[in-house]
Amino acid sequence: MATVSRRGLLAGALAPAVLSTRALSQRKAHTNVVFLLGDDHRWDAVGCMGNRVIRTPHLDRLAAGGARFENAFVTTAICVTSRASFFTGLYARSHGIHAFRDRFAPALFAKSYPALLKQAGFRNGFVGKWGIDGGDMPVEAFDYFKGFQGQGKYFPEAGRKGKHLTETMGDQMVEFVDACTADQPFHLSVSFKAPHVQDEDPLQFLADPRHAQLYADVDIPMPETADARFVSQLPLSVQGSEARRRWAVRFSTPELYQRSVKNYYRMITGIDDQVGRLMEALERRGLAENTVVVYAGDNGFYLGEHGLAGKWFMHEESIRVPLIVYDPRTPTAQRGQSRREMALNIDVAPTLLEFAGVNPPASMQGRSVVPLVRGAHVDNWRREWFYEHLFENEWIPKTEGIRTADWKYTEYLGEDPRFEELFHLATDSREVRNLAKDQNHVDTLGRMRQRRQTWLDAFSKWTQQSNWAQLEPRV
Repeated sequence: MATVSRRGLLAGALAPAVLSTRALSQRKAHTNVVFLLGDDHRWDAVGCMGNRVIRTPHLDRLAAGGARFENAFVTTAICVTSRASFFTGLYARSHGIHAFRDRFAPALFAKSYPALLKQAGFRNGFVGKWGIDGGDMPVEAFDYFKGFQGQGKYFPEAGRKGKHLTETMGDQMVEFVDACTADQPFHLSVSFKAPHVQDEDPLQFLADPRHAQLYADVDIPMPETADARFVSQLPLSVQGSEARRRWAVRFSTPELYQRSVKNYYRMITGIDDQVGRLMEALERRGLAENTVVVYAGDNGFYLGEHGLAGKWFMHEESIRVPLIVYDPRTPTAQRGQSRREMALNIDVAPTLLEFAGVNPPASMQGRSVVPLVRGAHVDNWRREWFYEHLFENEWIPKTEGIRTADWKYTEYLGEDPRFEELFHLATDSREVRNLAKDQNHVDTLGRMRQRRQTWLDAFSKWTQQSNWAQLEPRV
């Protein structure tokens, strides 16, 4: 297993290779950016977020040397749409990618962070799951491309044999870094398949066999909301949804629950191993001291909560993700920050661009978190955001809602009669008591409904005033 010097990583002074004075000057003049994305990685499945079971030492070190966001979310909890939001800094209604068959129109991708970094002279690399499967992947935007469409496979050979995909992607990360030079800034995006399941495999969670004994001696408590009474509180469409079917094959018995969650954790530890290899390669190449590393999840993941599996709906387990931002130049007093502000997947693109010294386009709806990472207090930071899940699937009900610091409102679209949820997160973080029909909260329900409509109106006006309506139609 790869290891990284704690002193070097946290001090932001990883030992450089021997470089000429000219090369050293060029290296310090720019910032490299690396974006790492876990697939279905929920916010609390990492040590630095308080999980005392999972082993993620390298991610924890990044958080200890940078900033972690306690309240990071995705605006749509499905991989294809969320990844489009990461790339573009846009809500789903604005980028229009709602299904796996959809594709990036050229004008839309031209304003994505990889395209803008390429235009700015960065050496671009991409490794892993592309996630947007309609049309061709924009290979020409990258100098090093090891991406794939679809879900991919964890093992190259039948019978779960051969090198695990996560390690193969680690090899590719190192190969990219080893070809970088000090005189050209670089950007690398890595989209892991882990810890996503292998849907067609009966085991579902296919961890690297090297980690088979990890967590073997641990008994992981089942969540409070796994009780059947919580399932009965959901709309009938959700009770009969794909999320319930997947619960049956992953979490429906104590034995299945332990096996599934432990293998889910093992797959995340596998990612963490490769993060260690990446940091080691950056250190060995003398590139660590000016390379920013950002880690996030593409959406959350139910581990049996509310009797569900998968994601899609608006419960915290589905929408909340880890977000770690490591800048090796962070002053000592600002390292290890725990930021409480609500950060979103649409914030990653403008964040990477600001670190790289590239102005994000005015069309981006996300906001750079760089000021927060640097310890600033931002008075006008967001106090609410809009959730939307418009994926067309008869077994996955559509949802929309509003999330504030203290409240969450959700409507399951198409339900008759209307089905809404209202949770007071400040006193009910597990979303146990739905207050939507509570007469004591009629005013709050009305305000949240109105805020949702305000957002919908704003999206409509934004679209009409932009050129997005002229983009090529989706396939």
